[in-house]
Amino acid sequence: MGNSTAATGASDSAAVPATGTAPRSAGPARKARQAAKGTSSTGSRASGSGHAERVFLVQTAFAELGGSAHGPGEIAEFTGLDDSVVYRILQSGIYQRIFERVDRGLYRLCTSAAQLAFTALDHRLDGAASQTVLSELRAATDDGLAFLYMVAPFSGAQRQCVDMAVGDSDLAELGMTPRDVLSVTRSLRTGASGRTILAYLPEVLQQRVLAEPVPDQAGPGVYRDNEALVESLAEVRDLGHALGYEECMAGWNSCAAPIMWDGSIMGAVLLLKLKSEMPVAPDGVIEATKEAAAELSRHGAARPSADQA
Repeated sequence: MGNSTAATGASDSAAVPATGTAPRSAGPARKARQAAKGTSSTGSRASGSGHAERVFLVQTAFAELGGSAHGPGEIAEFTGLDDSVVYRILQSGIYQRIFERVDRGLYRLCTSAAQLAFTALDHRLDGAASQTVLSELRAATDDGLAFLYMVAPFSGAQRQCVDMAVGDSDLAELGMTPRDVLSVTRSLRTGASGRTILAYLPEVLQQRVLAEPVPDQAGPGVYRDNEALVESLAEVRDLGHALGYEECMAGWNSCAAPIMWDGSIMGAVLLLKLKSEMPVAPDGVIEATKEAAAELSRHGAARPSADQA
């Protein structure tokens, strides 16, 4: 196809359906959730840890179900908890500003959940660290153009360029306008960095991206078929990197690797070079890109030192 290397050893179970909404997992998954309910007899008070687990299950359900709002019954079915338990957790969460009622019988996570996320990410990565890593990647790849993309904070299904090491290059030299940056590179359908992030996102967000149209300004190598795109995501997870061939713009090839913090995808490191200079990404470029992403992953997952605790 020219978009990517052929998938090797990718697990069929790792791929998500190309069209439609995937059926919710049942059986073992639900039994695991039901186990969190504990084994206390009817009428007995749940232990503190058991209650906490139930609260966390309800919070997680909002993230995994997707959509804007859900009712107690839907959450109960997904978590395996009793409807009455879910309802009490939701009511209590309203007063704690964890949930908010948006309609009769429908709830969603409150914006305070986003504030918690921002607090958790605070001080994870500073600009000096990312610039050092990207500059080292540029030097290791014969002046390749190095970019740091992160998941956009106000959209869980887009990306945003937050740092770069490109020397004296500019967008005009890349053949890109500011409009292209907004319309093409923010899409997770396009480019090695976009597909790298997409490969590790929850299924509900993957489905949202699969439903989006391909940006008009995308390059000739962009994946237009959802089935092929999904297969490429399994390859990314299998190999730990993505290779892009003129996906975002004609004449440019790329390599990207994921940045993971605490087991969650946060972004990707992208190495971009002219097709004439890099018709196929050599092993040295791939390894340098993966090491840069691993270094930024280590920065983000770093624990406070003893004197900071």
